[in-house]
Amino acid sequence: MARIAGVDLPKNKRGEIGLTYIFGIGRSTSKKILDSAGISYDKKVNQWNDKELSDIRGYITNNLKIEGALKSEITLNIKRLMDIVCYRGLRHRKGLPVRGQRTKTNSRTRKGKRKTVAGKKKVAAKK
Repeated sequence: MARIAGVDLPKNKRGEIGLTYIFGIGRSTSKKILDSAGISYDKKVNQWNDKELSDIRGYITNNLKIEGALKSEITLNIKRLMDIVCYRGLRHRKGLPVRGQRTKTNSRTRKGKRKTVAGKKKVAAKK
């Protein structure tokens, strides 16, 4: 079993897909990693030998920010936006969508479960 950066990679997946299980590595980055190590994209994770694994680990540690370090950087960036009280920071603080999406109908993911507000009662018209 291949373990890189504290993450167990799935054994029976292609190398290109298996590397994406690490937070901060997507498809294009995994292709760059495999190219630098000289490994085919189609080679399964359980077929990698020790030299290939060490090449991948070396590339990742020297060139990429992943897992905990990346998460903490993202958190600090959001905190900075909230501290300087910019528009994006305010949206983060209020728990609303940050990137200009509509909020009248959608955005339930950011806003949470609906809070029903009672409607106004109609006043009976006098004759």
